Amino acid sequence: MTSQATGAPVGDRALWDRAAEGDQAAFTELFERYAEAVWNHAYRLTGSWVGAEDLTSTTFLTAWRRRADVTLVRDSALPWLYTVAGNAARDEYRSARRRLRLLRKVPDPPVVSDHADAVAERLDGERRLREVVEAVRTLPKAQREVVELCLLAEVSAADAAALLAVAEVTVRAHLSRARARLRTLLEEK
Repeated sequence: MTSQATGAPVGDRALWDRAAEGDQAAFTELFERYAEAVWNHAYRLTGSWVGAEDLTSTTFLTAWRRRADVTLVRDSALPWLYTVAGNAARDEYRSARRRLRLLRKVPDPPVVSDHADAVAERLDGERRLREVVEAVRTLPKAQREVVELCLLAEVSAADAAALLAVAEVTVRAHLSRARARLRTLLEEK
């Protein structure tokens, strides 16, 4: 969407304000502008194409529902969308863990060989990504949030600091500690 007066692209804040007033076209423009970036972030968080699609849908559904009470960081919707995706991924992870605990109480069904299992075993890249995602989940909350924003979502340290309401030096310190911890965890595998 471009400004009729200048022909320049309309900024996120203007689009978000219009969407908050119910302008579906403005929200559609935000979706088209950021859906791919949010999907890529969701994929890095989940290590799964299907999971990334579900997480992207959840993120934009949440954005639509909360559009009237969102504060944008530096007039960009992307950091907020990344945060929503991260929160939704953590919620889904906790739900999955609860389901797994319940499933462990049920006897295992007989194992049947499946072609999909053979294909999945060949996708080593996805396996490694899942290992990284699991390692990130073991980090303390402050370090995990910084890693999700700065390393996985490629948000700048300054923007992450603004989004998390901490000093930029704090973000950099958490990032340094998290990298060292992740290096140790991933070398053990």
